[in-house]
Amino acid sequence: MTQAPARRTTSIRRHDREIVALAVPAFGALVAEPLFVMVDSAIVGHLGTAQLAGLGVASALLTTAVSVFVFLAYATTAAVARRVGAGDLQAAIRQGMDGIWLALLLGAAVIAVVVPTAPALVDLFGASHTAAPYATTYLRISALGIPAMLAVLAATGVLRGLQDTRTPLYVAVAGFVANAALNAGLVYGAGLGIAGSAWGTVIAQCGMAAVYLTVVIRGAHRHGASLRPDAAGIRASAQAGVPLLVRTLSLRAILMIATAVAARLGDADIAAHQIILSLWNLLAFALDAIAIAGQAIIGRYLGADDPRGAREACRRMVQWGIAVGFVLGLLVVIGRPLFLPLFTSDAVVKDTALPALVMVALSQPICGVVFVLDGVLMGAGDGPYLAGAMLVTLMVFTPVALLVPVLGGGLTAIWAAMTLMMAVRLLTLWLRSRSGRWIVTGATR
Repeated sequence: MTQAPARRTTSIRRHDREIVALAVPAFGALVAEPLFVMVDSAIVGHLGTAQLAGLGVASALLTTAVSVFVFLAYATTAAVARRVGAGDLQAAIRQGMDGIWLALLLGAAVIAVVVPTAPALVDLFGASHTAAPYATTYLRISALGIPAMLAVLAATGVLRGLQDTRTPLYVAVAGFVANAALNAGLVYGAGLGIAGSAWGTVIAQCGMAAVYLTVVIRGAHRHGASLRPDAAGIRASAQAGVPLLVRTLSLRAILMIATAVAARLGDADIAAHQIILSLWNLLAFALDAIAIAGQAIIGRYLGADDPRGAREACRRMVQWGIAVGFVLGLLVVIGRPLFLPLFTSDAVVKDTALPALVMVALSQPICGVVFVLDGVLMGAGDGPYLAGAMLVTLMVFTPVALLVPVLGGGLTAIWAAMTLMMAVRLLTLWLRSRSGRWIVTGATR
């Protein structure tokens, strides 16, 4: 009678070790990436207000362009992890190379679009006549690094699929340090101004891509995997990424709608909204780290034809998501008086943000489960369902958010709508996880 509880305890401890080993380095790598923009802002900010405003517009465009292709990491992680679970490392790395080749092709296409249209894109984002030239300069130069950025996404997915989140952490930290040094040297030492900041970022990103490619190529040589582009494999990677692209675009649309509605409420509301959104994104990094662990672990179990292990891992990660969500929510409530003064001294903005922060805190346990189940289904290669579920969520959220200026409630009502959005996601993901239809075993889905 005592053997079954003992086995469960051993299983829980094993899952905990796996989750921590993958999630903690993943969190560090996730946090390191936004620091690139922060360093650029700090260095360029001393050049002048127009330069900083130009950087703000250009970085927003670049962030949007790159984040749209985050499926390169997600889809590659799931596909590679399945092959790892099946014990076929050669095919795993070959699968990863297909994702990297796709990233390079997409990066070249983005350059072809962004470089000639940079002035029009900057104008579309409403840059002032003084900031526009700086934004155009930064955007055109930084666009040259987009293939490297996308290759980094795909290669990160390869290593995550191989159950390695430490290497991405080391590369991200090294890239951050190199970016800071290059920016300072080129902007002030070489006197290149905002162009120096752009070139520093491009060089840092290319260096990161070179390190990743070196690691992957060594793995390919070790296991006899081909490095040549394979049209069928690249096409399969693109097809697997399309549903995740739809999911990402739907989520971006939700965030844009929320920001647009907040802007209609007034300056204090949009200022408070931006502060809260920055915190929400930071909290998302912590939860996304568990989701990344979920992608790698679930893909491996399914590839190894172990549905029971996949279910147990899913159950344990959901428990982690709830626990981390409660802790984060508690920290938000406790830290509200300390957090807001870091961003503003305006009493009106603070008063507007305080009740909305309560909604953010209350939603964190929900967010914890959503992020985990999202990662589980990505790891299972269940992209079409995720795309459909996010489209449903967008259709529910949009009318509710657009009614906020009519019905009242201010910024708190917007974040109540955001909480509703996460609750809808929770319902759709929970129904799918309960159905078991995501459990498709084998080296490929």
